[in-house]
Amino acid sequence: MIRPGNQAPTQRQLRVNEEIRHALAWVLERGQFRDPVLASTPITVTEVRCSPDLRNATVFFTPLGGQGNAEAVREALTRAQSYLRHELSRTVEMRYLPRLSFQVDTSFDEYARIDSLLHRPDVIRDTASVDEDDAEGQDEDAEEGDRHDA
Repeated sequence: MIRPGNQAPTQRQLRVNEEIRHALAWVLERGQFRDPVLASTPITVTEVRCSPDLRNATVFFTPLGGQGNAEAVREALTRAQSYLRHELSRTVEMRYLPRLSFQVDTSFDEYARIDSLLHRPDVIRDTASVDEDDAEGQDEDAEEGDRHDA
């Protein structure tokens, strides 16, 4: 049976995703790497997404200290994939460990961009006037409700 690609992950997938994320974070925290890029860059694993058959996993990460060296870190993680899988096998009990692929998590940059847009003076002015109109509308609705109750 083939599941559609846009269906939500199952409980098992979610549980495996978190288990792998925690185990990878622990391995990266120890920092026992020969690669100088991985040894010198703190990395945060933000999310892991496994395929429905749990054979492939995409690891989303962000290097601390900016996205400037993110591509170099991604390449270093890809080179260290076999070592990471070996370390995962020590802590995660699965019949088959998924093949890891790595992607830079840009969601924090997107959040920062949206936050800066929301704090622009023209947007604050427009949202403040909308909020005042909503408050006045709610006051009028409350008064009408009081009249109907009487």
